[in-house]
Amino acid sequence: MSLSSHPFRGPLFMVIACGSYVINDTLMKLATGGLPPYEVLFLRGVGATIWGVPLLFLLGYGKQLPKLADRRVLLRNVLELGAILCYMLALTNMPIADSSALGQITPMLVLLGASVLFREKIGGVRMALIGTGFLGALMIAQPSMQGISIYALLALANAVFCAARDIAGRRVAAEVPGLIVAISAVLVVLVGAGVAHVLTEQWVTPEPRHLMLVAGAGAFLIAGHFFIFMSYRIGPTGVVAPFYYTFTVWAVVSGLVVFQQFPNALAIAGIALVVASGLTIVALDERKRRMTVVA
Repeated sequence: MSLSSHPFRGPLFMVIACGSYVINDTLMKLATGGLPPYEVLFLRGVGATIWGVPLLFLLGYGKQLPKLADRRVLLRNVLELGAILCYMLALTNMPIADSSALGQITPMLVLLGASVLFREKIGGVRMALIGTGFLGALMIAQPSMQGISIYALLALANAVFCAARDIAGRRVAAEVPGLIVAISAVLVVLVGAGVAHVLTEQWVTPEPRHLMLVAGAGAFLIAGHFFIFMSYRIGPTGVVAPFYYTFTVWAVVSGLVVFQQFPNALAIAGIALVVASGLTIVALDERKRRMTVVA
């Protein structure tokens, strides 16, 4: 079986996307130690643009630059802008575990949207497995819910925007390269973050370490945008979406490696549930595919 047809390719892309986003978030969190959040977003956008635009030309996509402004691409990425603006305010003002836990409703919203808009059948067993993954994500995040406030609503709004973004991404034409969509997202967020910074913050001159952090964050941001878009393009929503829960697994790894925060037994059990539910969904999908081929 070739990689292009392998049932693990879509989920693998989602796992890579989540890992890229978590590395990006980790570098961003380190950078916000001395800079306002929207200024960090803006600088990250500059760094991602410096990485991404030359990459477009190196890969031969120069003639497809007008597709950066494709109507459906822009819709997807305006929703991305709404998500990140809400997330940054929530993350700055409430415990990270709480904001992470609230974000875990995204896969369920994506599946609901795909079921309604694209008539994709989810099935009771798959929904039960998705619910198991959600429970595992909550066990990992272990929210205290001490931060219930307008910021909790912003964290929920982030999840809604992310789900709408991923559903809108399904509408993007097949001939639009994934990297074009990723760079367009970078540029839209760059402009939006710049406006938000001017309206709400004062400029703080970044130190060299800040610039290194946002440059690294920009590179992983492009990877995250590319792989999450491609995961939904090449894989069924019901198979791919549950692997969004690996975001919390990557967050545990980040906490362990960067912040020396060791997961407790509950978090380890949650990781096992996330992994087991995701692999079971893939196995069920592959079994269904093989039975269809035989029939």
